Amino acid sequence: MQHNTKKTAVCVLGNSQQVKGTIRFVQEADGAPTKISVQINGLAPGKHGFHVHQFGDNTNGCVSAGGHFNPHNKNHGGPEDDDRHVGDLGNVIAGSDGVVNTEIVDRLVSLAGPNSIIGRTIVVHADPDDLGRGI
Repeated sequence: MQHNTKKTAVCVLGNSQQVKGTIRFVQEADGAPTKISVQINGLAPGKHGFHVHQFGDNTNGCVSAGGHFNPHNKNHGGPEDDDRHVGDLGNVIAGSDGVVNTEIVDRLVSLAGPNSIIGRTIVVHADPDDLGRGI
């Protein structure tokens, strides 16, 4: 009998423009939603697209990181949409101080198995995500 165990992961963000932060992932059991705790400093105030990209290579930004992680070949969407990439986590919102401090619970992000996000790139974009709505 296989026992489900809690899984955790951490991503440390940083770039040459002084954006820094920590993203923590906790999945209580296999197949359970994943809690994502986001703390980022140094962003412009407002919305910023927040995604898991396909590859763990950020040497050339989104070019080397690939597209949003999409193992089910779905359309781009928002985190609450049924038709969305696993990597579509919507937007995080930086306050007037440039700080994001939020928690997300996501039903598709997994820390184990064939669709695990471990080893992939987490990207916080300069611009908002349109959530696949073209707005």
